[in-house]
Amino acid sequence: MARAALNWSLQRLADSAGVHRNTISNFETGKYAGRPEALEAIRAALEAAGVEFIPENGGGAGVRLRKG
Repeated sequence: MARAALNWSLQRLADSAGVHRNTISNFETGKYAGRPEALEAIRAALEAAGVEFIPENGGGAGVRLRKG
């Protein structure tokens, strides 16, 4: 969802996070849970691009883009 909000390709996120594009693809499709270091790099890249992660609040976790 976060990648879609930015309209980023797998390759763009992979390049920004410094991970292989297959890591992202496998994580997104549920084939692989991902190494904690890779997941943190992906999250950091998304946050640097303006994504805010919304914690579980009874309606489910989510994402949004920062204003401004």
